Amino acid sequence: MTDRTGLWAALDRHLADAVEIRHAIHREPDLSGDESMTRDRLLAALPASKPATKVAETGAVLRIGGPGPAIGVRGELDALPVAERTGVAWESARPGTMHACGHDVHLAALVAVARTLAEAGPPMPLLVVLQPREETYPSGARDIAELGILDTEQCVAMVGAHVQPLLRPGEVACAAGGVNASSDEFEITVHGTAGHAAYPHLTSDALLAMSEIIVASQSIVSRSVDPMASAVVGVSSMSAGSAANVIAGLARATGTIRALTPQTRELLHERIAEVAEFIARAHSCRATVTITHGEPVLVNDPHLVQEITQQLQGRGVQVTSDLRSLGADDFSYFSERMPSAMLFVGTDTSDPLHSPAFLPGDEDVRRTAQAMLCGYLGAVAAARSRPPGPPRP
Repeated sequence: MTDRTGLWAALDRHLADAVEIRHAIHREPDLSGDESMTRDRLLAALPASKPATKVAETGAVLRIGGPGPAIGVRGELDALPVAERTGVAWESARPGTMHACGHDVHLAALVAVARTLAEAGPPMPLLVVLQPREETYPSGARDIAELGILDTEQCVAMVGAHVQPLLRPGEVACAAGGVNASSDEFEITVHGTAGHAAYPHLTSDALLAMSEIIVASQSIVSRSVDPMASAVVGVSSMSAGSAANVIAGLARATGTIRALTPQTRELLHERIAEVAEFIARAHSCRATVTITHGEPVLVNDPHLVQEITQQLQGRGVQVTSDLRSLGADDFSYFSERMPSAMLFVGTDTSDPLHSPAFLPGDEDVRRTAQAMLCGYLGAVAAARSRPPGPPRP
């Protein structure tokens, strides 16, 4: 049995190096799909029981501990195409590229946790998942989940932690059920009949039809979704027409669909298609709707959350279950396949995620590492106490 007191003392010893690793990663960020340098930097810093397996082109998976069922902990490798404005000495040296979502903090914390468990001896093997392409499609998490490497490594649970400026420093959100939304994109195309603006009766106005579709789409959530559920249908772009005296024969609009349950997600897909089709028909036009499926709902496993909450509270961490977001994270591809938990860690910055000024402090490396380690220990307890049952599809 691992000595828990020694475990936390070991984590403290590894935090200084983790902060230096954080600075190095932040100074030289890699965009989605081009994370090989960041991956290799992390692999050089991580202990391992056997060579890492490179996955999803620029990611990697490696085991710490012996054979048998393992607990996965995810760290995201990619940065964002954002021009940094923080002014720190270790500001990004790559113009237009920045760790503006805290992935540098997550990776550094994961190194500290991995070194701690390797030194103290993990109660169950740790599977370090260095995931590429969290910020773009195609999703790195989806590729890793579909590859089968997690099954090969007998990964029985997955844990993630994400810094969150909406929470106070030292606070961790750990809630059961849906905590991040599914995220899908749609494109509506309305086909009409173009013509002279002076003779509208001889045309089918695609722009007018699209305008009414956009307005009507804003009532889909308020009139089709249970008021106690959370969802968004939003149109973000529209284009039509080419001249002031020409009625448009073609109009296009794009937008997003967010939902916190699979049932609501399916309902919204149906309703946006119906609204577009019937309003277009009323204007003697024709509408087509294309939906691009993104991340599924990120669902935290209740048993896992219960065990992790006990670990966090045992460390004196203030735990809340209030934070749920219609933001999306492709960690949800793991939660589809196995018991998983995403923890949100309060930071000491008030700047929003993805902002050029977003810069969690180095103390947030410690807070995130503590949350990850509690997540790992809670997952170990959950795996040992979980009643047997059929595997997830």
